[in-house]
Amino acid sequence: MSTLVNDLKEKWEALKAENPHLRIRNAAVELGVSEAELLATNVGNGVTVLKPEFKDILTEAEQLGKVMALTRNDECVHERKGTYLNGDFSSPHAQLFVGEDIDLRIFLNHWKFAFGVVEGDKKSLQFFGKDGLALHKIYLTKDSTEAAFDAIVEKFKAEEQNHTLELETVAPKAEEKADSEIDVEGFQKAWTELKDTHDFFMMTRKFGVSRTQALRLAPEGFTKKIDTAKVVNVLEDASEKGLPIMVFVGNRGIIQIHTGEVKKTLWHQQWFNVMDPDFNLHLDVTKIAEAWIVKKPTEDGEVTAIEVFNNEGDFIVQFFGKRKPGIPELQEWKNLVAELEK
Repeated sequence: MSTLVNDLKEKWEALKAENPHLRIRNAAVELGVSEAELLATNVGNGVTVLKPEFKDILTEAEQLGKVMALTRNDECVHERKGTYLNGDFSSPHAQLFVGEDIDLRIFLNHWKFAFGVVEGDKKSLQFFGKDGLALHKIYLTKDSTEAAFDAIVEKFKAEEQNHTLELETVAPKAEEKADSEIDVEGFQKAWTELKDTHDFFMMTRKFGVSRTQALRLAPEGFTKKIDTAKVVNVLEDASEKGLPIMVFVGNRGIIQIHTGEVKKTLWHQQWFNVMDPDFNLHLDVTKIAEAWIVKKPTEDGEVTAIEVFNNEGDFIVQFFGKRKPGIPELQEWKNLVAELEK
């Protein structure tokens, strides 16, 4: 272990001694390194470097049985229990798991590092981006098959068990164009002619608009900015009404989706939480900069989302009423959104 790595490990140990409940992500921020670099200081001591064969590792995750999938960004944590089923890696753009419980859209071009991690009685597979940012984690539960975890770690164990990682700097986001440079008329026409919500992203790319700029320049009646405090109302109202919703949380490497009811909601300091047996959400409301109601036409009728952003204009979380292609949006969801519009 190099002096630098040893020094980092000692600093982390000292931090943990000071604050035993400090999470590794927060420790990394405090120490000015990435989470992957911090994790790698424990290679050989509960941490195993895996080959970056993400498709094969994820395909074998089904053998683990019921696990907890965790995806987060800086403002929101999405934890969903279930089994990794129906993996589809045929597209070069986005890879999928589409199950009732584990529902993921994966962008493997952003993934670079994988680890098997054993911390006390907790076992997990952890995946990181080129810059060492945590993208996705799979934690074993009491219903998981531990032997399958051990087999995956052994099968994909890298020959080199290095404590140092070759990180890459991620290119910064493109500067937002001035509104005057946008073909607003063409953009608005394309919006009104949408047939599928999945085409929205390509439309914003075509017209060179950022996500929040798109919402500002939308055709009349298709978007409305709402008070950020109302984001909590979405979850509280859905809980109260027993209304099944869809909750999307992601980062550059993955989007994780919960579909179903949310029941137990509660506050802890600045965090608003859903604490259900198979679904947990933790949302730091102090980091919400903007919230919008967004309507998109589709072949199944209008689809309405609540979209929530941070100060940089990045997605924090997105909410829809439960729906599938070919099925119109739930009227109860339309009613809930109408209340928010008031």
